[in-house]
Amino acid sequence: MYKEKLAKNLKQLIGERTIYRVSKEIGMEHRQLSRYVRGEQEIGLENLIKLADYFDEDLDILTGRKEY
Repeated sequence: MYKEKLAKNLKQLIGERTIYRVSKEIGMEHRQLSRYVRGEQEIGLENLIKLADYFDEDLDILTGRKEY
C-alpha cells in the first residue's frame, strides 16, 4: 500500500520537473526513480532518504504514513 502512496506523493513533488532531472540531481538511475513513481518497485531506505532530503520532506509524509 505504501508504494502507491509514495508514487502519488512523488508525482506531486516532481511536478513540472522531469524524472531524469530529479534522478540526476540526487544521484539515482532515472529508470529506478521512474519505477518508484509508477509504484512498480519498492524503495530502499537509502533512496528513500535521498528523495526526502531532495524534496525536504518528512519520511512519514513522503511514504503516506502521515498526511500534510
